[in-house]
Amino acid sequence: MATIKECRSALSRLSDNLAQADGEVRGAAALDRSLSCHITDLDATFTGRLEDGSIHVADVHDGPPSEKAQIRLAMTGDDLVAMVAGELNFAKAWATGRVRLEAGVRDLLRLRSLL
Repeated sequence: MATIKECRSALSRLSDNLAQADGEVRGAAALDRSLSCHITDLDATFTGRLEDGSIHVADVHDGPPSEKAQIRLAMTGDDLVAMVAGELNFAKAWATGRVRLEAGVRDLLRLRSLL
């Protein structure tokens, strides 16, 4: 099972990947939205912002998200680490329910190029 430290590291790598992306992916990640990522097996939530093509983690706390972020993710720590490492396809994980993504319709449409 992935640790909090490994999950934070994976989010940092994901942020770096988004910041280095170009074209359609860069455009999709250029949103300015609040973000939460609930790590279900650790019952911990990372909160922050998706801003200027990067993820800025502000805090991690126990339990599910205390506030409703504009973009909400939920998954196990192992799935987060595997997705960032390229070992788990996000679209397949989302389609099978391993990953939950909740956001407004406009945000989902913009984020679809990341899938």
